[in-house]
Amino acid sequence: MKVLLLGIGNILFGDEGIGAHLAHLFAKNYRFHSKEHALEIIDGGTLAQFLIPTITSADSVILLDCVNVGKDSKEGDVYAFDFDKIPLHITWQGSAHEVEMLQTLQMTAINGDLPPVHIIGIVPHVIGHTMTFELSNACLEGAKTMEKLVLRRLHDLGFEATQIGTQSLQSLAHTTFRGF
Repeated sequence: MKVLLLGIGNILFGDEGIGAHLAHLFAKNYRFHSKEHALEIIDGGTLAQFLIPTITSADSVILLDCVNVGKDSKEGDVYAFDFDKIPLHITWQGSAHEVEMLQTLQMTAINGDLPPVHIIGIVPHVIGHTMTFELSNACLEGAKTMEKLVLRRLHDLGFEATQIGTQSLQSLAHTTFRGF
């Protein structure tokens, strides 16, 4: 089985890039082992529809992104759910990249090509049009929960994780644009 860990987000707008930054955190700080499965870690940025071949080549996807949630949520809250069971209070349409990613998954599902997708999302601090690589304190705290949820999900899929580094998420956010 091929598992795809896919980080989504616009790294130029602070918390908006959390999915991409977390993909880099997993690539830099961990090695994953499985006798039966392969893991691919991708920084999908804002590529949306260009990711369809990558998504459909996987047997299972873990997608890291920002989410919009009803009025009872606050910045840094983390939500985990399967794409085919998006909770009604999650409106996953807070930015241009999120709408495109949602539409990409919907189109792929309509064509019958979508593997199981598990989404781990965080409520970001929305910064508007100001560019920054800085992540909010709420997002940095919530990202710790996201990291644990990813590690648990990968373990449940048959992967063992070995931590090989300790780079902080904020330091990685300043270098994500360089790639893996």
